[in-house]
Amino acid sequence: MSVLTLGLLFGAVTLVVMFSGMPISFALGFVAILFMALFMPASSLDTVTQNVYEEMASITLLSIPLFILKGAAIGRSEAGRDLYLAMHAWMQRIPGGLGIANVFTCALFAAMAGSSPATCSAIGSAGIPEMRKRGYSPGFAAGIIAAGGTLGILLPPSITMILYAVAAEVSLGRLFLAGIGPGLLLVALFAVYAMYRFRKEFAVAHRAFEEHGQASAYLNEKRYTMHERVEMLPRVLPFVILLIGVMVALYGGYATPSETAGLGGVLALALIAVVYGVWRPKDVAPILGATLKESTMLMFIIGMSLLFSYVMSYLTISQSAAQAIVAMHLSKWFLLAAILLMVVILGFFLPPVSIILMTAPIVLPPLRVEGFDLIWFGVLMTIVMEMGLIHPPVGLNIFVIKNIAPDIPLRDVIWGVMPFVGLMFVAIILICIFPGIATGFPDMVMGPGK
Repeated sequence: MSVLTLGLLFGAVTLVVMFSGMPISFALGFVAILFMALFMPASSLDTVTQNVYEEMASITLLSIPLFILKGAAIGRSEAGRDLYLAMHAWMQRIPGGLGIANVFTCALFAAMAGSSPATCSAIGSAGIPEMRKRGYSPGFAAGIIAAGGTLGILLPPSITMILYAVAAEVSLGRLFLAGIGPGLLLVALFAVYAMYRFRKEFAVAHRAFEEHGQASAYLNEKRYTMHERVEMLPRVLPFVILLIGVMVALYGGYATPSETAGLGGVLALALIAVVYGVWRPKDVAPILGATLKESTMLMFIIGMSLLFSYVMSYLTISQSAAQAIVAMHLSKWFLLAAILLMVVILGFFLPPVSIILMTAPIVLPPLRVEGFDLIWFGVLMTIVMEMGLIHPPVGLNIFVIKNIAPDIPLRDVIWGVMPFVGLMFVAIILICIFPGIATGFPDMVMGPGK
């Protein structure tokens, strides 16, 4: 059987199994083992566990459960709500300040938790009711939280970026730094849109009041005194200090990513014990349980994805696909556009973890041949996968929002997130035109890359 026929069969079987409703990790493992049995030596089946273990025996991957622990400790305490309320109080005088506060809070929480669903859930559970109470339309409120939550896979420490660093064999510290500039760009774009949309909705509410006497919550904005603002800081500052401390430890060369993750997890547990009194076994058990559950699920997906990639490599499917792409002699920018479009389409059905580990063996060699900076491409790919988290039909954050705000129609949530998808596309164009947005900060801190 030719490699082309084998590759087409491999892809077709993968799609059939995934659309059967089988969980992604089991689907990838099933396809890998099936093709090992049919097209590889019989002895290869004896090495399945060894292959999975060797692929996962990476000190970098060790940091994932530890970052999840840090995120669970913060997300399952009152830290997210307090951070949101403090941001709201300090930004209330800015037009659209409540929406902008949600964007900034999502960014800060994402930088502490490293998880998109955790950010959506923690900030959305407080932010969406508050925005709706103040007159924000349901779709607008849902869109801000869903889009803000995507920053969890771009701003460090990002679990998705950890996996990309392993797959692309690039510096994790440099990749983390490369995510900061684009992350701040997206925060700025989201904040500007929040201000514009607020002005638009406020004008409609004001006009309705003048013409028909219809009062709107938009016109009754609560004002916080300076005393109330200052009063909120003691609960928030320790977590901001934790974020800064983790970043200093990582980028200052004082600790490896795994050591930094462990330090962050322990300090997060200590902070919620001191600030919120979460120290009894019955209080800590849900945090440890959530960490164990999410880590197991994620590591299982990683293990099966790596086995899937190993089988593709052994059967020379990934190498042949990469060579075929190079042989097409596409212009480098057309090649980049085609690859990103493929990632967008995969984002309809797959989570970022699977996309990275399944596509890396195919797309990275042609990009390397064309001279693209793989750190820079990692940032672009992450933003494209962010789009996948909020665009239909399977945007994960959309369903997180439906879970925390079930009374908002799905149609309103989808229309609410679409402007943010457009803003992410704008960010991708800007990073292509000005690559220094992504590469400038790591070059400044760690010196020019290779």
